[in-house]
Amino acid sequence: MQKGMRLNDGHVTYLGLLAKKDGARKGYLSKRSSDNTKWHTKWFALLQNMLFYFETDSSSRPSGLYLLEGCVCDRAPSPKPSLSAKDSLEKQHYFTVNFNHENQKTLELRTEDAKDCDEWVAAIAHASYRNLATEHEALMQKYLHLLQIVETEKTVAKQLRQQIEDGEIEIERLKAEIASLLKDHERIQAGQTSAPSDDDSDIKKIKKVQSFLRGWLCRRKWKTIIQDYIRSPHADSMRKRNQVVFSMLEAEAEYVQQLHILVNNFLRPLRMAASSKKPPITHDDVSSIFLNSETIMFLHQIFYQGLKARISSWPTLVLADLFDILLPMLNIYQEFVRNHQYSLQILAHCKQNRDFDKLLKHYEAKPDCEERTLETFLTYPMFQIPRYILTLHELLAHTPHEHVERNSLDYAKSKLEELSRIMHDEVSETENIRKNLAIERMIIEGCEILLDTSQTFVRQGSLIQVPMSEKGKITRGRLGSLSLKKEGERQCFLFSKHLIICTRGSGGKLHLTKNGVISLIDCTLVEEQESTDEDAKTSGQDIDHLDFKIVVEPKDSSSFTVILVASSRQEKAAWTSDISQCVDNIRCNGLMMNAFEENSKVTVPQMIKSDASLYCDDVDIRFSKTMNSCKVLQIRYASVERLLERLTDLRFLSIDFLNTFLHSYRVFTTALVVLDKLITIYKKPISAIPARSLELLFANSQNNKLLYGEPPKSPRANRKFSSPPPLSITKSSSPSRRRKLSLNIPIITGGKALDLAALSCSSNGYASMYSSMAPFSKTTLDINKLYVSSNYPNKIPDEGEATSEKQEESLPSKQSSEVSVREESDTDPNQSDEAEAETSPTKSPTTPKSIKCKNSSGFPTDQRNGDKEFVIRRAATNRVLNVLRHWVSKHSQDFESNEELKFRVIGFLEEVIHDPELLTQERKAAANIIRTLTQEDPGDNQITLEEVVQMAEGVKAEPFENHSALEIAEQLTLLDHLVFKKIPYEEFFGQGWMKLEKNERTPYIMKNTKHFNDVSNLIASEILRNEEINARVSAIEKWVAVADICRCLHNYNAVLEITSSLNRSAIFRLKKTWLKVSKQTKALIDKLQKLVSSEGRFKNLREALKNCDPPCVPYLGMYLTDLAFIEEGTPNYTEDGLVNFSKMRMISHIIREIRQFQQTSYKIEHQPKVTQYLLDQSFVMDEETLYEASLRIEPKLPS
Repeated sequence: MQKGMRLNDGHVTYLGLLAKKDGARKGYLSKRSSDNTKWHTKWFALLQNMLFYFETDSSSRPSGLYLLEGCVCDRAPSPKPSLSAKDSLEKQHYFTVNFNHENQKTLELRTEDAKDCDEWVAAIAHASYRNLATEHEALMQKYLHLLQIVETEKTVAKQLRQQIEDGEIEIERLKAEIASLLKDHERIQAGQTSAPSDDDSDIKKIKKVQSFLRGWLCRRKWKTIIQDYIRSPHADSMRKRNQVVFSMLEAEAEYVQQLHILVNNFLRPLRMAASSKKPPITHDDVSSIFLNSETIMFLHQIFYQGLKARISSWPTLVLADLFDILLPMLNIYQEFVRNHQYSLQILAHCKQNRDFDKLLKHYEAKPDCEERTLETFLTYPMFQIPRYILTLHELLAHTPHEHVERNSLDYAKSKLEELSRIMHDEVSETENIRKNLAIERMIIEGCEILLDTSQTFVRQGSLIQVPMSEKGKITRGRLGSLSLKKEGERQCFLFSKHLIICTRGSGGKLHLTKNGVISLIDCTLVEEQESTDEDAKTSGQDIDHLDFKIVVEPKDSSSFTVILVASSRQEKAAWTSDISQCVDNIRCNGLMMNAFEENSKVTVPQMIKSDASLYCDDVDIRFSKTMNSCKVLQIRYASVERLLERLTDLRFLSIDFLNTFLHSYRVFTTALVVLDKLITIYKKPISAIPARSLELLFANSQNNKLLYGEPPKSPRANRKFSSPPPLSITKSSSPSRRRKLSLNIPIITGGKALDLAALSCSSNGYASMYSSMAPFSKTTLDINKLYVSSNYPNKIPDEGEATSEKQEESLPSKQSSEVSVREESDTDPNQSDEAEAETSPTKSPTTPKSIKCKNSSGFPTDQRNGDKEFVIRRAATNRVLNVLRHWVSKHSQDFESNEELKFRVIGFLEEVIHDPELLTQERKAAANIIRTLTQEDPGDNQITLEEVVQMAEGVKAEPFENHSALEIAEQLTLLDHLVFKKIPYEEFFGQGWMKLEKNERTPYIMKNTKHFNDVSNLIASEILRNEEINARVSAIEKWVAVADICRCLHNYNAVLEITSSLNRSAIFRLKKTWLKVSKQTKALIDKLQKLVSSEGRFKNLREALKNCDPPCVPYLGMYLTDLAFIEEGTPNYTEDGLVNFSKMRMISHIIREIRQFQQTSYKIEHQPKVTQYLLDQSFVMDEETLYEASLRIEPKLPS
């Protein structure tokens, strides 16, 4: 009798090796022996539904094989251990494999890791083909069922066609029969002269009945055919397609009207004005501003007329030939797009002419313009091509693949997308110019610096300006007063070169304050002011540590100080970080400009041309045609490595690039990669500048004598990174913490800059620093007095030592170099040494106008390298601390959600602080960043959303009638802003709110949407639960009053919540109720609906947001529409794997505006009883229940 079964041993061995290599699960397990007494450790490998086990993981042949088909695997309880083995068995985890038949013993296994045990159980449980076979059988049943349905439909269709054919044959037979009868009738009538007989009348009746029956049969068959088609998917698709075309016709009519206004209200009148005796504008400027505008209008008038002609032939809509007419004319659009930025620059230049500005405002005041500016009309064509692309996407989605114009529409879409990619960049680049012009238009006095197109908008917001006493000290006793908050509230606008401070007047217009235009080049920022104990007691607790000071020392006027107070610590950190970033950028740019143009005789454009990586497209980078604030071409596409290289390039750093990078880096890299790059630059700063640029930065051999005068010897001359003494040189220096610039080199002031020669003439950089800190007297200094003799060792002065006189007493060098330095300053000559010591480089004395070095021999090579490395070292430290400060202060959530990143940054900064070569202000900057990272108190005492929700739970809410409209509006605004400010900016990338897993990817956006819908349902439910008509009218009028108060509070989200609720079908249909609503309320509803209307991309709402001061709650859906518009058809990466940084820049601009409104909180006191009512969902009805209640209250009238 056969006891075993033969297996293909070679094949089993092969499968065992395959399991070791590609098995779904592998590892050591303990297997219970057959006599249940011992456990043997084996190495198991699972391949499909076969479980192999080996003696060890290095065994070449399996020891055994289990077939798992049909088995059941589950966790097993641990056996009761003996006392001696109790500890060891507690660490074991058991599971069994049951084979569901009597002859096979249960396989018992165990492992030491619970997670490993669960993973083995899950893997074995899924190692079966039975489920696949079951699914295959079910699918086959469905497939056969569908085949039967198709066959049945075919049979029915065949029968219908046969019936129609039979009917047609019957009709033809009846026609022939009728014709023969008519002939017989005529023959009978010809033979009979008497009156018609009764037979003729019977025949006529029969004919009438037959005709009626034939008509009835035909109508019945055609009705059946038409009803079947109406219910078909093809008819549904055609209906949607027709709806897209009708919407396209409406949008095209609106666009043609906009072009008509642009041409007739602006272009043609300005042409006539240019031909007058005293023209406010030239014909060339008119042509530059309105290039191709008239041609585009004519083109779209033709397109619109063709579209109307197609609509007249409905339901047959063929549009491909219209786009065939439009496509050859796209070169007109390309010229308009390429000229768009130039046209806005020309317009900004022309507006400096008062006559032109007055004339333009007169044109814009016409009713047709609807308070829209010329810049708005010039921008409309930029959005038309993307609108066509979206329309074509919808058309193609509802156009069958066999449709006659499918290929033509595909071709038109591809051509338009190609042009749209160009337009995306142009819209992004000109956004800054449009923003500046819009702000300039709001300022009644005008502001000429905003007409400089190189100005880059950074941020805006409301701050409180504190008045100064006659002695120049802050009156801290008034800081917490309510009157100061009202009187001192200012609208502040920060640009890359200036800070503008305004007051808000009536009608939303702005007025410049005294000294309201501050040039950042003359500023020193002081974040923490010194205060006495008395001041601390008198100042309000809510203002503590929220103020900062800007000391302004203009060259041509007396100095003054501006003290501003933020509403929270986060807002203060954001303002101070941005201001210091702008100042640092001005400093670095000015240092580079003057260093190249005056010392090395190499202009900045020549330097950029020398480094092809800054302007030439390459395989890993593409550039746009416009420049950033640093006069360097903006990046369009780039690899991650090139973006990190631009972030750490020590020659320049655009604040717009830094903001965009920190907003979007997580799309294409990780925070740890960025941090590693910063650490590398700090430790190896020489790698941050290309070799060719290094040669230019420190001049060539022809300029060595100019840059490297022969210095005297000093003990520090041979140190590789020798730090100069800190700027604070007096023991009585103020403890106030100023925003220092890390590079300890004199920089531009009053529009000029110090030469690098002043630094290079000394081995340790002392000459330049002491010349910048010398007494402010108009004297000519001998540079020899600033040098140390080569024959006598120089005593290095310590911090706090008075060095000015000691340097003058030092012996002159034998190899004297005669350098005359002339310092000019309008500063008070009696200014204290303390002020001089604390002077930031941005407020240093005026630039020495001439520096001449005469020497017979320059520095040795290693000495020059030491100076070069010192400058680069300081620049690298400045850049790393600058980026980290910006990152920590404006993107703190990155560190809150990533503990590893936080600890690594703190560890790196502690390492930086202990660097012996670090300057004092650099060490302070690193300590400030650590303090910002480790402080737990955010400094914002506003109640949180979680606290509001917790207080509302489990408490019965008071009815609607118990709350006033003002209370509801205030608490609704507080709730809306708390929900809005919780949204992290990471959720705005990738259109996560439109994906299937939207609740996981964008939970806070979905919470905002749910809150919007909940409030809208609450309002509708509150109106409909009133049975009496007067109560419903009162509820409607009260909610409209709430909406108007929310408008005054700048809560446009609540305005839309209320108006959208009133427009719901369940409310809108209540005709009897609306008849009793007052005319004033209806007029107010129309005004509010017009404000938040989606017409023209929410043009009225955008205008209101532009003119309002934060705090504010915008409608989030408007921004999500903008983001979807950018994401549509624009991938994050190009085909060759480069990051689409132009897209990131556009998304970053939208996020910046959103975060501006998130950061400023409302000063509204929380009222629990009102928020309990607003959050109470116990009586809120869903859409279906609302409509049923509406029908119950006012039933439909019988038709």
